[in-house]
Amino acid sequence: MATKMYGSVLIKAKQITDFIADKNTSVSLKELDEHLEITKPTILKILRTLEYCGFVQQNTETKKYSLGTVFLRYGQKVAENFDIKDLTRPFLEQLRDETNETVNLGIVEKNNVVLLDKLESSRSVKLVSRIGGTMQMYSSAMGKAFLAYYSPEKLTAYLSETPLKPLTSHTITDAVELKKNLEKIRRQNFSIDDVENQLDIFCVGFIIQKNAKCYGAFSISAPKYRVNKKILNDFIKYGKKAQQNILKALP
Repeated sequence: MATKMYGSVLIKAKQITDFIADKNTSVSLKELDEHLEITKPTILKILRTLEYCGFVQQNTETKKYSLGTVFLRYGQKVAENFDIKDLTRPFLEQLRDETNETVNLGIVEKNNVVLLDKLESSRSVKLVSRIGGTMQMYSSAMGKAFLAYYSPEKLTAYLSETPLKPLTSHTITDAVELKKNLEKIRRQNFSIDDVENQLDIFCVGFIIQKNAKCYGAFSISAPKYRVNKKILNDFIKYGKKAQQNILKALP
């Protein structure tokens, strides 16, 4: 049984603002009347109320409507208050279940990756990472996912501040080689830590970035012996799916 909705005027007001928001230019009363199943007098009444509240604004010359600046304030508040951990968790839980491996979420702080969340699988192996702990960017899948999208200036600054010390025999310790690896990550839109950060651990990382704003990164971690070509392809497929679902859910 469908849930009964109250406030039909609110629903109509949302239809009007949604229509305006979906257009790249301001819209006329005629366009709204032609595309919405709302009577023209009702549209006009709602527009006047929306304009009074600051939700829409009318150009005095063209008489067309666009969204009001109040949405900028609301959007800024949403961006300030939303929690990336809460937003990503259902998608990362699904990713853990699809891969049956541990999934991690991290952000950058002071040239390190800080682990925000860790979703362990039933067959998890011991990882050195813990929630609140840090890891190097140049050696980890999440870290390299971040670095791949740094500007040249920001990457140069990072490299000048961070010695590339070997954590395993597979760690990339040459800046030129690391830059080539980061170029490859940008092309393929995922990163790989092939036993570079911790012995016997293989990770695939994905950036969470929308409209040039970076919100974090996530990775799938598994023991190296469990990862073959098919498993790696599954990690990439399910990881990219989770990435797209997270991006759609972002404000």
